[in-house]
Amino acid sequence: MKPSKPMRTLWLTASALFLFCLLRSGAAPSAADVLPVSGTVPQKLVALTFDDGPRRSTTTALLDGLAQRGVKATFFLIGRQIPGNEDLIRRMDAEGHQIGIHTYDHTILTGLNEADFQAQVEVTRTLLTQLLGHNGFLLRPPYGMVDDGVKAMAGAPIILWSVDPEDWREQGADLVSQHLISQAKDGDILLLHDIFPGSVEAALETVDALMDQGFYFVTVEELFSLRHISLENGCVYRCAYP
Repeated sequence: MKPSKPMRTLWLTASALFLFCLLRSGAAPSAADVLPVSGTVPQKLVALTFDDGPRRSTTTALLDGLAQRGVKATFFLIGRQIPGNEDLIRRMDAEGHQIGIHTYDHTILTGLNEADFQAQVEVTRTLLTQLLGHNGFLLRPPYGMVDDGVKAMAGAPIILWSVDPEDWREQGADLVSQHLISQAKDGDILLLHDIFPGSVEAALETVDALMDQGFYFVTVEELFSLRHISLENGCVYRCAYP
């Protein structure tokens, strides 16, 4: 049941305050921190994901907007864009967002030999591990293209998506957000790109609208964990429908 507007406002305010305290203490919030105080798992969970970043101007604006709303997302990063944006990536990690690999320079992974595959995936994984001090990064192949070789060499769960508004077409924020809002359902993985100003605007519009409809935003890892689905290396996941 969707909480009443006063109760929802109270919960969001409390959540934002709790998130602020966690960030001040240097601790990242867990899945339980984004759920209602009762601890029950909501029936409307979605994972908001972003590809192709980071880009300083747009990714910063997105992180600011998500922080204001107490929302966490998952960012699949391009390795060559890590140098010079280390502070942004550390901020993502500190604020409880999940970080994944989107290859080193947006290269299609299908058909690659092991050396070329590792140059795209393992190099990016190493950069992120050295920067953040931990591992376990999910993989999203560019264009969602996967073959047996990608599955065998991934070294991580492969995360695709279930709702794609094709924001790269630069259709305008309203059209992108309308697509997401009309299509989103419990267990979906939403795809956007944080390198476009319009996509950032659409993402925040979508968050506001779906939260009003009773949706809760979690990272990809949290989405599957809360639905009791184990992510396995080399397996492809598009959604976490109950």
